[in-house]
Amino acid sequence: MGVTRRGFLKLTGAGAAGLALARFGIAPAPVAAYAAQLKIEGAKEFISICPFCSCGCNVLVHVRDGKIISVEGDPDFPISGGGLCAKGASLLSLHTSPQRLTKPLYRAPGATDWEEKDWDWMMERVARRIKDQRDKDFKATNAEGKVVNRVESMFHLGSSQVSNEEAAVLHQMVRAFGIVHFDHQARICHSPSVPALAECFGRGAMTNHYNDIGNADAILIMGSNCAEHHPMTFKWVIKAKEKGAVVMHVDPKFSRTSARSHFHVPIRSGTDIAFLGGMIKYILENKKYFAEYMLEYTNASFIVGEKYTFKDGMFSGFDPKKKKYDKSQWAFEKDSKGRVKRDRNLQHPRCVFNLLKEHYDRYDLDRVSQVTGVSKENLLRVYEAYCATGRPDKAGTIIYALGWTQHSVGVQNIRLSGLVQQLLGNIGIAGGGINALRGEPNVQGTTDHALLYGYLPGYHSTPTANYQTLGDYLKAYTPVTNDPMSINWWGNRPKYVVSLLKSWYGDNATKENDFCYSLVPKMDPGVDYSHLYIFDRMYKGEIKGGLCFGHNPCQSIPNIHKVRKAWDDLDWVVMGEVFHNETTDNWRRPGIDPKTVKTEVFLLPSAYRAEKDGTISNSGRWHMWHYKAAEPLGMSRNMGEMFVEIMNRVKALYAKEGGAFPEPILKADYPEAFDAEAVARRINGVFTTEVTVGKKTYKRGQLVPGFPHLKDDGSTTSMNWLYCGGYTEEEGNLAKRRDLTQTPMQARIGLYPGFAWAWPMNRRVLYNRASVDKNGKPFNPDKTVIAWQDGKWIGDVPDGGYPPMAQEGGKYPFIMTTEGHSQLFGPGREDGPFPEHYEPAETPLTKNPFSGQMHNPCMKVIESDVDKLAAHGDPRFPIVLTTYSLTEHWCSGSETRNAPPLLEAEPQQYVEMSHELAKEKGIQNGDVVIVESLRGKTEAVAMVTVRIRPFNVMGKTTHLVGMPFCFGWSKPKCGDSTNRVTVSIGDPNTTIPEYKACLVNLYKAEKVTEL
Repeated sequence: MGVTRRGFLKLTGAGAAGLALARFGIAPAPVAAYAAQLKIEGAKEFISICPFCSCGCNVLVHVRDGKIISVEGDPDFPISGGGLCAKGASLLSLHTSPQRLTKPLYRAPGATDWEEKDWDWMMERVARRIKDQRDKDFKATNAEGKVVNRVESMFHLGSSQVSNEEAAVLHQMVRAFGIVHFDHQARICHSPSVPALAECFGRGAMTNHYNDIGNADAILIMGSNCAEHHPMTFKWVIKAKEKGAVVMHVDPKFSRTSARSHFHVPIRSGTDIAFLGGMIKYILENKKYFAEYMLEYTNASFIVGEKYTFKDGMFSGFDPKKKKYDKSQWAFEKDSKGRVKRDRNLQHPRCVFNLLKEHYDRYDLDRVSQVTGVSKENLLRVYEAYCATGRPDKAGTIIYALGWTQHSVGVQNIRLSGLVQQLLGNIGIAGGGINALRGEPNVQGTTDHALLYGYLPGYHSTPTANYQTLGDYLKAYTPVTNDPMSINWWGNRPKYVVSLLKSWYGDNATKENDFCYSLVPKMDPGVDYSHLYIFDRMYKGEIKGGLCFGHNPCQSIPNIHKVRKAWDDLDWVVMGEVFHNETTDNWRRPGIDPKTVKTEVFLLPSAYRAEKDGTISNSGRWHMWHYKAAEPLGMSRNMGEMFVEIMNRVKALYAKEGGAFPEPILKADYPEAFDAEAVARRINGVFTTEVTVGKKTYKRGQLVPGFPHLKDDGSTTSMNWLYCGGYTEEEGNLAKRRDLTQTPMQARIGLYPGFAWAWPMNRRVLYNRASVDKNGKPFNPDKTVIAWQDGKWIGDVPDGGYPPMAQEGGKYPFIMTTEGHSQLFGPGREDGPFPEHYEPAETPLTKNPFSGQMHNPCMKVIESDVDKLAAHGDPRFPIVLTTYSLTEHWCSGSETRNAPPLLEAEPQQYVEMSHELAKEKGIQNGDVVIVESLRGKTEAVAMVTVRIRPFNVMGKTTHLVGMPFCFGWSKPKCGDSTNRVTVSIGDPNTTIPEYKACLVNLYKAEKVTEL
């Protein structure tokens, strides 16, 4: 019997009944078909997207009589093929859960219970709170008298659960209010990815896409447990393995990923740079690098200026008082024409290649082994297997996630993987690249739309007080090159910024008023407005109120006791959520008398994913539309509607009453009602006057066909230049495409260019012009991404439409870097142009074996938290704690703990430890233990297992324990947050906290109080 993939899914959906019959030899097909028919008979089918990890798995939602009755995987989705992980399989129960928030809830100051209120009452009071706070604390100028037009006493903390369209209107609203304490979940999960990958290649995004993992010949999974945390990703790892790829997993503990890899290599948490630094040394000493690629496409031949030095763990230019480097001392040497000097023979002692050799010469096998706890045999096993890809006919890919990002050297962990891939020639090719497995469906999109204080949408730096005019700002942030072969795409920044301002302020934004640049709030240079500092200022009483949508910081932030106490001291807070969690109900947590908490709380019930339209962008930059299948449960609303109503009610109050600097609000070109389709058009951008592009004339209001056509004269708008080209006059909303057609060349590598749309301009593999030689011939014809034929590119959309380097008009392939080359030497990061091993903020060692500098010298340590850091090798806390997530739960667990099957599978907090440590501590499997650090204590059930083993570090035994971070007190008997013990310090580039390595002790609990 012939059965389509979707038909097969429906047949197998009969479940246990059909399987039971099959065991007795009875053909299950008729029973299965009948059961499936009954299940969805009379139902309408809608395509939605799973709201959990960043694969963005498409799901089919069946609705009957206005109610969701079934959610199953979409067999036409190229990544999953219809599969779903445990969380995705729970979507029906989550959408229909009796625990859903369905009515607006109000908590008065000192109240002991919630009150139900109507939307009108809530929104009017929320608007009043925002306006009054803004008027009271608005700052027109800073301490130096420079215009800043901002409010410091309000904050916004946001989520990657919002769609791109919701994110766009949210960002515009927050900037109009003048809020600078503006951050979202990416800060604490993947914020290092952008500066690290951008420093290497020019963009901060995952370089390839999920299906492309199946094209690899070697796969290094490090800082990720993708079999459990991104299960549909691991499908492509298995496909590559079946075709002969070597799969290796370097991770502190053994997991399902390890079990399906060729080998697992345990490593002490926080020593990834030592491990990869040893790999760099191995590549260089054994000449495993792809010489042609390295010479032509990387900056290996660039000559660094004479001021650059490195000595005993420190780069030149460090100011110990400011804990900052003068990065001008890392500049390249230039000739009389302003071009970077190069030595193509790689003989100059200050060329990048030789500086790289010198820097990693200390990373020998003995020292790396002693620091990481990895045997020399295992080091060589990984080095040999992975570095075999440093040739044109092989491809190696690297997969990472929070195991790399959540460190005081998070950016440099990722940077170093970029160095490895540049040397081996693994960027821009099929089966290559660096796969940043983000933890939520729209982390990519909400980062693109900049729900983070330091960026405007499209990765433009937020203006600071140093730049009082648009001209000053653009001059500071628009790079210039004198090399005619460099495309230097960021040289187009003025076009994108002006188009953004035009989209925000419409006809009010003119050349004469700097396109309303003065209305954008300005930060003070050098001031950090991210999570850790928000809560520190909240704790000190400097922040009085704010907005928190789809985020659970009272569960998710380190040193959680301080965070919860800070939240208690807010005057007011507005939250949008699907379920109650530790943050919504912080005022009534265990041990607290609600009557003592003064915070006025507005809790707004949010629609869930299948109850709204919009797009998400998965980690591979696939921009995909999800459809509204049913009306939101009860009185809940989508967050876009909430944002638009809040903004417009505040706008109405200013129109009626006046107030502090009302112009950014009153002059805003802002929608009167939220409509995802209309906002998607605004994100793409339109012409504001009649314009001719090629042979086609576009009228005012028509869509801009792509970002190359954006202008800096006010004739175009775009809320995000990266997405310009994703919604066209000719084809409409490209995020809705479902075409699986491929050319034979594309099909060989699984490109799927007609399914949805990928930014930029539907390019599926970034930097793909580095997959060919200087004449445009693919390095590996068997896995061609693009090729130059008959004067044009075929295959993927080329990264920059210029010819290959050796052809007339040819350009370098790395179009987003100033000099057109990928960067082995990266002079733009805060803590050095080369990654260097530093010990975590809390370490069992008393000396860094690589240098005299113990920790990252630029590490962010909040002054009031210094006394909460354990000393080096503190004997009171001899055990290293690392954290991780679970297949069954997502992030803080605030959603998935409401799905009974998931909670039954993983019901409570535990601490995983080796048999050796358990014996030493007198602990049995299942005992309740106390885990203690200098920040506090938490309780957990002991899981004694062989998955974690002791490490031999510098000749001594070092124990490691692991705890998941998805459990909290809001669900009875789950236990409380691991963040009661984690350390509150930050990476110097992004201030991401160091969740993955801190010092603790543990002992058997005498009395169980929390589980």
